[in-house]
Amino acid sequence: MASDIYQAQALAQLVLRFNWTWIGAVVANNDYGHVAVKVFQEQTQGKGVCLAFVETLQRETIVADAVRAARTIQASTARVILVFSWYTDVGHLFHQLQKINVTDRQFLASEAWSTSEVLLKDPDTSTVASGVVGVAIASQHIPGFDRFLRGLNPSLRPSDKFLQEFWEEEFGCSPSPSSSETSGDLNASLPPCSGAESLEGVQHPFTDTSQLRVTYNVYLAVYAAANALHSLLSCPIHNSPSGTSHCTSPKGIKTTELLQHLSRVNFTTPQGKHLYFRGADIPAMYDLINWQRDTDGTLQLVLIGGVAGFDLQLNESEIEWSAKYNQVPVSVCSESCPPGSRKANRKGEPLCCFDCIPCADGEISNTSGSLQCDRCPPEFWSNDGRTACVPRQLDFLSFNETLGVALTAVAVSGAVVTTAVFVVFLHYRHTPMVRANNSELSFLLLLSLKLCFLCSLVFIGRPSVWSCRFQQAAFGISFVLCVSCLQVKTIVVLAAFRPARPGQGP
Repeated sequence: MASDIYQAQALAQLVLRFNWTWIGAVVANNDYGHVAVKVFQEQTQGKGVCLAFVETLQRETIVADAVRAARTIQASTARVILVFSWYTDVGHLFHQLQKINVTDRQFLASEAWSTSEVLLKDPDTSTVASGVVGVAIASQHIPGFDRFLRGLNPSLRPSDKFLQEFWEEEFGCSPSPSSSETSGDLNASLPPCSGAESLEGVQHPFTDTSQLRVTYNVYLAVYAAANALHSLLSCPIHNSPSGTSHCTSPKGIKTTELLQHLSRVNFTTPQGKHLYFRGADIPAMYDLINWQRDTDGTLQLVLIGGVAGFDLQLNESEIEWSAKYNQVPVSVCSESCPPGSRKANRKGEPLCCFDCIPCADGEISNTSGSLQCDRCPPEFWSNDGRTACVPRQLDFLSFNETLGVALTAVAVSGAVVTTAVFVVFLHYRHTPMVRANNSELSFLLLLSLKLCFLCSLVFIGRPSVWSCRFQQAAFGISFVLCVSCLQVKTIVVLAAFRPARPGQGP
């Protein structure tokens, strides 16, 4: 059989397939469980999967460990529980979960208990663990094996004690006179068999060849050993002039030689199974099974896919989930942040646990689970949901509005009046009154006033890049020039009417 590392890898692929990021783990307190958890964490590292807890089960203290693990599962928010342990330990765990009424968990099973008939027939299991999804040793039909089993008969195999005991239990008769003498007082009174008894049509786990898992691996092992012996005992002809050959004697086979040939076997079984060794392991081959309720309420195994190497094949429509779900269960520590928000890790908690912070004004995130918000370009702004950048809304004063028309009329009227005064001053520029009023400053003041009135028109109407740049510069220059002229004229007037001090000339 393939290494247990491969089934841990297969379950990790299954977790990633269904986007489960918050997983609980219950494992055997030995290398089987610890190595499985380590491999699972390695396979999911950096992919957003966290272990909510890891509980261990030990055979010597199984009752106390099962109670502790059941309470941890009850208290945890993880809805998917990974279990790597022996089926007897899992039975104790399910019993404790049934006592505290925990029936809403989805269990992932290792091959050590995924096909256990004992668990499938346990009422506690039916209550707690329906819908289990797990990996199982690959099963395949062995041609002729069913016919071989049903053709067995104690009369043909008188030395097979197991077959004789099975015959006595199944048919209630003694297959041979000698068996009644050696079977003890319990079966001494059994009548002799008629010889017409046959396993044809008998429904018994012994004759059931529909789930040949370990048996099929034994079958492959025998095939591999046979191919290795064939290679070892063959007589290759050396490239020598004499054409001699070197043969290994069946009595002189060394284990090291057999292992060397076994590591190099490469063959295909009659069923088309290609077998070879990769180091010390064969390629991983697993079935994916699902525990589903039959019409009578009992649990049965249903094949839902398989694992070949690193290739996971799964028929999701065939899966029957836990009794509390009618769809794929959700197992996350924190719900994925919706668009318009970003993740913020909680201090001291795993990366799978986080808060969702809404994006600030002018920032957006348009995907779920964003780590950061992106700032919008200068000409854009974030919408109400912070999911998209939209052009900034322009509010401006239009020439068609009442206020726009009124301000335009005032500005034009002011510019016209200022122009008229400018023309009058220009016409009478040689008169003493205009000259005494500092005509140059007067003309400059009137010009700056006219520009101030006209600049206000630039602030009316739809803004553009050039108008926004021109507004500030034009109005600033015009206004500063106007104030400067007023200040200079004021200083001149003050200087002209300042009284002369005694002793100073006019």
